[in-house]
Parts: sequence; C-alpha cells; structure tokens
Amino acid sequence: MRIQDIKVRVCFNGRGDPGIEADVMVDGNMGRAMSPSGASRGTNEAVPFVGDDPDKTASLFNKGHAGKFRGLDAGDAESITWNLRKIDGTKNYSGIGGSLAYAVSVAAAEAEAKARDVPLCRVIDPKSGTLPFPLGNTIGGGKHASDLSPAFQEILVAPLGARNVREAIELNFKVHKGVGNKLSKTLKYPVGKGDEGGWSPGLTDIEAMGVVSEVVGEVQDKTGLRIRIGVDVAADSLYDPKKGGYYYRTTKKTLSREEQMVFISELCDRYDLLYIEDPLNEDDFEGYAQLHSSLTKTIITGDDLYTTDVERLKIGVSKNSTNGVIMKVNQIGTLWEAQQFSNLAKKTAHVVIASHRSGDNEGGHLAHFAVGMKCGLMKSGVVGGERTAKLNELMRIGEELGTGAKMASVRP
Repeated sequence: MRIQDIKVRVCFNGRGDPGIEADVMVDGNMGRAMSPSGASRGTNEAVPFVGDDPDKTASLFNKGHAGKFRGLDAGDAESITWNLRKIDGTKNYSGIGGSLAYAVSVAAAEAEAKARDVPLCRVIDPKSGTLPFPLGNTIGGGKHASDLSPAFQEILVAPLGARNVREAIELNFKVHKGVGNKLSKTLKYPVGKGDEGGWSPGLTDIEAMGVVSEVVGEVQDKTGLRIRIGVDVAADSLYDPKKGGYYYRTTKKTLSREEQMVFISELCDRYDLLYIEDPLNEDDFEGYAQLHSSLTKTIITGDDLYTTDVERLKIGVSKNSTNGVIMKVNQIGTLWEAQQFSNLAKKTAHVVIASHRSGDNEGGHLAHFAVGMKCGLMKSGVVGGERTAKLNELMRIGEELGTGAKMASVRP
C-alpha cells in the first residue's frame, strides 16, 4: 500500500536522550516509530544525526525529503531503504542520520501492518511464528552504570527451561528480584540500577557473577526450570589500544589479549555460560575465532564486532569467528538492512539475538523484529517501562499467533 504522508520530529527516550520519531500514513492508518540510542556504540555503527544535531536532522527531512516518499509502497522495505540511501549518499547515514533511517523504515512497516490488519512481524515475514527467549539483565555495569559498578556491561539470564513466553519473563523477574534481595542483605549501602534495569552494586565482576549464579541456582531449585547465564563483556569499553590490554576498574588490573582470552575461557567453564558477547575488541576476528573453536558449549556473540553489517559478518564467517550475532536495527540504519544481516547469520548457523539499546523507548517494535526474523533470543532488559514494553508485546504476539507460534530452539 502507498505512503500518503510522512513527518518526523525529535522525541526523547527513557534515558532522556533525543531520537527521531516518524509518523507514516498509509490508507488512513498511522505507523509510528522512534529510534533508540546506545551508550556503548561500535565505531562502525550508523551515524545517528546529521552533524550530531537531531533538530537539524528532522528539519532537513521534513523540508527537503519527505515528499520523495509519498506514493512509495510502504510494504517494500527494500525500496524504502534504497530511497533513503540515495538521498543520504554516504556509507554510514551521516547525510540524513541513521536515527531517521530507522524511524522512517520501521514506521512505514508498521503503517503497512495496520493497513493490512496483520502484526508487524508478519509484514517482516508472513510465515513468522518463532518466539524468542528473553535475555534478562540482572546486574549492569560498564558504560550502563556508575564507575563503582562491575566492568562487565551486563550479567544476563536466559530461562531456556520455560515452556512459554510468560513463564520465561516471570523466571527472569524472579532472578532479578532475588539478586536485588541478596544484595540488599549483604551490602551496607542502597543499591541502584543501571540504564537497563540491572542492579548496579560496587562489586568486582567475579563477585557479581557469584551472586547471580547463586540466585539462579535457588530459582531453578524452586521452579524445576532450567536457567542459563550470559555475559555482555562490552570489551571495547575496557580496551586500551595504547596498552593493547583490557582494564578492569573494580580490580584496577589490565589484562593482555592472551590473559583476557584465558579469563573469558575460565569464566565460561566456571559458570557454564550459555552466551558471551563482545569478549574482545571489535576488530579481533582471529581472537574470536580462537574462543569459538575452544568454547564449544557457549554462544560466542559479536555485537561491536559486526554492528549488524553484512560485510563485517562476511569477514567473521570467513574466519569462523562466532556462532552468535547481535541484531540492532538502528546500528545499520533500516529494517531491510537488518533483515539481510539476520538472513546471512541464520544461513551460516548463527544464533540471532534481537537487542534493544540502553537508551530505549516505550515502543514494542523489538518484539516484532525478534519474531519476524526468527531470533533465538531477545535482549530487552528486565524492568522499567521501556523494557517491559517489549516483553509485554512479545506475549501479545504469542497470543495473536496462537497455535502457530512456538518457542525457539537455542543451542551453541
């Protein structure tokens, strides 16, 4: 169906940072989407705004480019992408802003879904019906929390023993609450939360891992349902290129590349990690390959390594660097480009993890991305309105798809 009108504006996400929101009209139906933002960003990500100015980004589009999208087929995600690329004229969307590209492409798809009276995930893939397991953030650190918190950006839990989406979400809540209760009893100060709702205690990374592991064991014993642990190291935020090492702020130690790889391997073995994300810096494809070769029970996952970019994924595939990828639509720009990345990842036997950003909004689009692209896991935080919006939408999708929906199969 054809786009009748389109308008963009500046709005704000849950962290108070600006983003671009788009309204797209199709056959009297409005699709609306707002771009998220990340605190920990890979250097190869799409540039969010023109000249780092969100107001200029919105103004340039409304005054000079909005008319070029009227009459386009809202359901033709590829055509919308190439129109955005033609106007932009750069590799990284610095000409019109990656935040704008995200908002326009997703709002158009949502308007198409409303006009056709189908869920957005079925516009992405008419046969979609696989529901991802939610990855819940229990303890947050790195750039998502204060300098006194762990260096690891996220210690996560994956409730793979859950039989449905609601049970999976509730298991994550149980672990999150259990971690909070344990921290409040053992620490002598109030414990706050980081950007994504994870607790932010003044513990070393190993101490924090121990707390989460203990609580996971308790919840498993009470429910009889299996829960696995994962870690987002976000190693680029720890990496000092001058020293060629990784600095851990809680222990004030710097690990060499080799020491970092040993540390990661020991961590995976000690805690039987399902998943480890960005364990090394964003250009160390060979180091990832070594970890992937040796850690056969863990999903070695690239986020900053790939930034949802097909060309970077091709490099990783050629070196056998990973068996898991993070898919963030706003990293690459548009919904169609993220689909191409996801398609290649699945074709090359990767687990695809649909991910939110630390500065996210109250929309539920991520759940549709995850289902539409047949992702095994959905990383969306755990508590807070911009986090539960994705989780609640995932439950609604499961209800709407009915017996045609099933839980994903997730294996390293």
